Amino acid sequence: MAIKKTKSTGIRSWPQDDRPREKLLKKGAGALSNSELLAILLRTGVKGNSAIDLARKMLAKFGMFRNMSHTDAREWEEFKGLGPAKIAQIKAALEIGKRFREDEVLPAKQKIATAKEVVDIIMPQMRDLKTEVFKVVYLNSNNKIIDIADAAYGTVNQAAPIVREIIHSALQKFAAAIICVHNHPSANIAPSAEDKKITGELSAAAKLLGIRMLDHIIIGDGNYFSFADENMLG
Repeated sequence: MAIKKTKSTGIRSWPQDDRPREKLLKKGAGALSNSELLAILLRTGVKGNSAIDLARKMLAKFGMFRNMSHTDAREWEEFKGLGPAKIAQIKAALEIGKRFREDEVLPAKQKIATAKEVVDIIMPQMRDLKTEVFKVVYLNSNNKIIDIADAAYGTVNQAAPIVREIIHSALQKFAAAIICVHNHPSANIAPSAEDKKITGELSAAAKLLGIRMLDHIIIGDGNYFSFADENMLG
């Protein structure tokens, strides 16, 4: 008796116009769903699941792309057959997306006039971090951005930037002003006592050397706190 073959459900069995890669090349990336875009990154599926099936399961778990960014290996364990190489590909693609957004915004916002303009540039990279990172925006005398650099990394609860190193970097870059930015992984943007202390120390040290400290901004999840807007720079 002949054994009946089951119909393949893999992407290769789909009509060419429906395959994610071919669809992207013909209609553009905007025509693809999130799961189709993710399937292209995955390239192949795992046993029992095509790339598109696996992509749908991943999106069902994480909800959105940004939730995949800052994850550890344990959160991917349920996707059997998904190795570290593919996970690395996904994370790299997400990071490229964030940096593209930063590059896109930066040229149009080079001259900084408000806290919101700084937030628009930096929030995409900082809002989902699980530990505190302290960044400094260095500006020239016209408030145009010279550089944005990490100054310190902290634990989940605190970051302890070194005031001397921040001011030294400002002098090396010939910066006339600085704006400090750090995130609160808890999403609570209220400044802590340590935040207020650091702000005071940085402001005093900058002033002593003729550098203007324009703001200290705390990034939450979709919102922010500005010491300058709240008249708390001293």
